[in-house]
Amino acid sequence: MIVEQIWTGNAYRNFNYLIACKETGEALAIDPLDHAKCLAVAKDKGWTITQILNTHEHGDHTGGNRQVVAATGAKVLAHANAKDKIPGLDRGLGAGDVIKVGKTVELECMDTPGHTMCHICLRSHGDHPALFCGDTLFNAGAGNCHNGGHPSELYGTFAQQLDKLPENTLIYPGHDYIANNLAFTLDREPDNAKAKDLLPGMQQQDPAKALVTTLALEREINTFFRLTSPSVIRRLREAFPDLPDNPDPKTVFLKLRELRNKW
Repeated sequence: MIVEQIWTGNAYRNFNYLIACKETGEALAIDPLDHAKCLAVAKDKGWTITQILNTHEHGDHTGGNRQVVAATGAKVLAHANAKDKIPGLDRGLGAGDVIKVGKTVELECMDTPGHTMCHICLRSHGDHPALFCGDTLFNAGAGNCHNGGHPSELYGTFAQQLDKLPENTLIYPGHDYIANNLAFTLDREPDNAKAKDLLPGMQQQDPAKALVTTLALEREINTFFRLTSPSVIRRLREAFPDLPDNPDPKTVFLKLRELRNKW
């Protein structure tokens, strides 16, 4: 599997992706908002975009569909329940469905509600597993739930699905928010040494050459995986004095998401 991460350079800080089969040159475009860059990269690599995968229905993820379809005839794939939200949807997906790209690439669909209720992530299997997670999981952060989502569902996705993936899973999110998210981590957990070490470099990072984290690293630097940390809970109690003595992980997650909304 060949992965090309495409930095859009727009105000929303989107990442687009091309996933290609090295044998056939067929490619899947994930959330190709910057259709011009996606088409140019595919042409430069000698690839043919045959499918488009939208992780969810928001315009900054579907906005390039029409142009890519016009240029390539690619089929559009997304959550089955997004059929009335994404024009021209050719294949509706559910949990466990497999997307094949050429002869060598197979990706499994995960139904991951929270950011919206029609959100999917893709995971690859093998020696170097990868997760293409849209706006569900960010580097050092989690998606918001403002536009069609629900924080309780997002917690369920983290606890029941993402947290059970292999430690070496590579994380490919839909946006570059890592510097701001690390700052939130340190606001919530000032003694997080790993986040403190990473932040200066990420503030200077060129997103066109972005750090690709692993799930193991996310568990160290992402507050939304650190729900039993005494430091996180202690700081959380300063904002929510009525927090129980031993809050359950879901309560901690929901309170963190509430704070992050205004941070």
